Amino acid sequence: MKHLFVFRWLTFPFRYAFSKIKKKIGKLDRLRLEVFLVIGNGSQVFLKGRVMEAYRQSRPSEKKSALQNILATIRRYAGSSVPDANVKVQWGNYGVQLTADSEGIFESFLHRSDLEEPHPKTIRLSLVPEEGLVPEKPWVDRKIQQIVKPSPRALISDIDDTVIISKATNLGEKLWLSVSKNAYTRRPFPGVSEFYQLLTHDGEYPVFYVSSSDWNLFDLIRDFLTFRSIPLGPILLKDRHVNLRNIWKSGGGNHDHKLEKIRFLMEFFPEQQFLLIGDSGQHDPELYAEVIRDFPGRIEAVVIRRVRKEDVAREEKLNRLLPPNKVAWVKTTREALDHAKEYFSVS
Repeated sequence: MKHLFVFRWLTFPFRYAFSKIKKKIGKLDRLRLEVFLVIGNGSQVFLKGRVMEAYRQSRPSEKKSALQNILATIRRYAGSSVPDANVKVQWGNYGVQLTADSEGIFESFLHRSDLEEPHPKTIRLSLVPEEGLVPEKPWVDRKIQQIVKPSPRALISDIDDTVIISKATNLGEKLWLSVSKNAYTRRPFPGVSEFYQLLTHDGEYPVFYVSSSDWNLFDLIRDFLTFRSIPLGPILLKDRHVNLRNIWKSGGGNHDHKLEKIRFLMEFFPEQQFLLIGDSGQHDPELYAEVIRDFPGRIEAVVIRRVRKEDVAREEKLNRLLPPNKVAWVKTTREALDHAKEYFSVS
């Protein structure tokens, strides 16, 4: 499997050059601005998105066959990112121009230097006119998801094998689920919707989803959460590009990026306490333990779903970092729900 990653790394200059040539001779398809993340803390906004060639994707349906879903997956991963495209961002009377990187990704912190009040609640993005670039839409508007003052509770949750059944510890099953299912046929763990509705006070409190899946799955995860009535919130995924050649890597590999994303949220919302939710199938307990040590007093509680058999030494390491009953090791979401009602000040 490593040879596929090496192949992608070695061919990057050629893929990059091909995209540049298509752009130069005007052979790019219409371009799409995909906006992944727009969050604010009252004084600044963090924005992340991607420029790519637009592709047609049918809406998910419970009636879609495995073959139809596989074809949809191929379309999702076959889309070409557009390097070096320029994107104009407008936030009220504040404007900035961003340039997409070699994988078409752009991101930025937007800082207010004026006294415009109240701060605008939306931003507008558009492609900067350039020969060979034809946008799918003239502009894209996105609402800013903000925490201006601390909420009574905020959640940071893993996705795979925490919210959605992914079989992340079994490569074959994980890959089959990823390519043969869609947002409406992927299955959540029983009781997940009720559990997250309870913790977020029916969606009133913020929830952030952090996963090792790649950005190509952004729309699938968003549509899955909506379809299953699980509270929506910003979704932070893995930055490394995944395509058809290395699709099996989505959700795997090094999970340090999840720690980086959680640290970013802790620092971006410095007065907010968080409840962490994950599973024991990969490295969530160890990552969460590091977060607790790095940000003392900022973690309200931790819920870990046991994927493998109980590991006493591993669990004790996390248990020592928080008061009793603030770390819940559960086998089912129903257990997590009961524990939350008893110990996490929810009802």
